[in-house]
Amino acid sequence: MSSSANRSATQPRTRASKETRREQLIEATLRAIERKGLTAVTLADVADGAGLSRGIVNFHFESKEKLLFAALSQLSEEYDRNWRARLAAAPADAASRMRTLILAEFAEEICTPRKLAAWFGFFGEAASRPDYRDLCWARDDAYLDALEEICAGLDGEEGYGIDPANTAMAIYAMNEGLWLRLMLGNAELTRERAIETGLAMLGTVFPRHFSPAGAVLPR
Repeated sequence: MSSSANRSATQPRTRASKETRREQLIEATLRAIERKGLTAVTLADVADGAGLSRGIVNFHFESKEKLLFAALSQLSEEYDRNWRARLAAAPADAASRMRTLILAEFAEEICTPRKLAAWFGFFGEAASRPDYRDLCWARDDAYLDALEEICAGLDGEEGYGIDPANTAMAIYAMNEGLWLRLMLGNAELTRERAIETGLAMLGTVFPRHFSPAGAVLPR
């Protein structure tokens, strides 16, 4: 086999190793944020948490800022991918789609103490960091657009007389509030209780589509 063929055969393995190492470092970053807070995290914390040298961290990310931005980018992509995939697989009726969006917000792979701590750390820095703000807004805007579209569909079916944009924002604000309480470790609020609360709100706002517990009513 030629030397070029040998290089070709090994290239996919090299790329996979690099991607795996980056994911390992980002996961160590999230653990460090949960433990120390966003601004206090150092490259040494990340290296120690990943069991790697600081030189490896510098090789993959060059600086703390690039590492943090990569962590936020991964969180944003995961969040976006989660709700879009769930919505694409949901039944076509507006009520089922709305219920799906609430459940997606508290999905087990998204709504973890570690990831919530990271999200609120980035939110806190977004006011003075345009790059963080742009990523957070892009995440929020896409989800809000989907919420507003479904709110308009539910209102069109039953004539609730709501403003779809305001209602979507209220649902979004409820989700964020529940995320915050979960992040703060409120002993009375579990992820399951947060889901129950979110679904119950649907029964209050759209009572001809949902039961008081948020189950989709037959039509």
